[in-house]
Amino acid sequence: MRPIILGLCAAFFFATTFVLNRGMEMSGGSWIWSASLRFIFMMPFLLVIVMRRKKLKSLIKVMKENPGEWALWSAVGFGLFYAPICFATVYSPGWLVAGTWQFTIIAGSLLAPLFIETVQSAKGPIQIRGKIPIKGLLFSLIILVGIGLMQWEQADQLSLRELWLGILPVVVAAFAYPLGNRKMMSIVNGRLDVFQRVLGMTLASMPLWILLSIYGLMTVGPPSMNQTVQSIIVAISSGVIATALFFMATDMVKDNMQKLASVEATQSLEVLFALAGEIIFLSIAFPSLLSWTGILLVIVGMVLHSYASHGDIKLISKEKVTQM
Repeated sequence: MRPIILGLCAAFFFATTFVLNRGMEMSGGSWIWSASLRFIFMMPFLLVIVMRRKKLKSLIKVMKENPGEWALWSAVGFGLFYAPICFATVYSPGWLVAGTWQFTIIAGSLLAPLFIETVQSAKGPIQIRGKIPIKGLLFSLIILVGIGLMQWEQADQLSLRELWLGILPVVVAAFAYPLGNRKMMSIVNGRLDVFQRVLGMTLASMPLWILLSIYGLMTVGPPSMNQTVQSIIVAISSGVIATALFFMATDMVKDNMQKLASVEATQSLEVLFALAGEIIFLSIAFPSLLSWTGILLVIVGMVLHSYASHGDIKLISKEKVTQM
């Protein structure tokens, strides 16, 4: 039960990102600062954590081995993930961005063939190329229908251009996040813990955030004090607390695929937490029955996809080992 509770807490803190980003946009803040300030403010907090654990030296040693790849995949995993998410809040409410963001579980499955998995066999460890979990993708249709229903309500209120500008950036982010993070996990190969890896990716992506900040100064001016404070809250709640809670939960159940799927499925509740936050703090109107139906379908689809995908992965691994 404890891993589930930790997963729910992580979903709650992750959801603050969508609420506060939308709040900053509604109060006149720019998505440029919402994106760049989060990682700029994350850096000192993560640096203190890693230094107190006396693991900074080993992180720097690993980063020096492949500085180019660290820069590339950190820019993909953090830059092409978070900047589009912030940009999308210009055109869509936070809860809708959170709902569309659940597409990342589908994107992660589609990216599986790009990665090699090590499996233990009677002859020792072997490497196999990942396969797309077909059964899981069938359940993904439920998620897609749910996202479509949520977006349908917005279609009457926005132009076609605005509608797509609220959707396509999130789809880009949904592919960039698992791609960048999995590539970095492959490069790290288990030598760093989660705080080291997140700090390393934050440091490696810093040139991107500095360039974006310069662009922001030239186009929209400096951030307001209100946006600066809210960005600090996002950095702590989502960048530090939520990440730590979620990885703590997954580490507890990493050897039990069914429990791991349950923990991962808790993240589908981000959309409900984001919706509640916007209703309470931003005074948005309640979604229509159509949108509620879409939200329910996204949550159900996420749960079914998690269980089905882990079942497929386990089956594939057994088949490969048997063949060897």
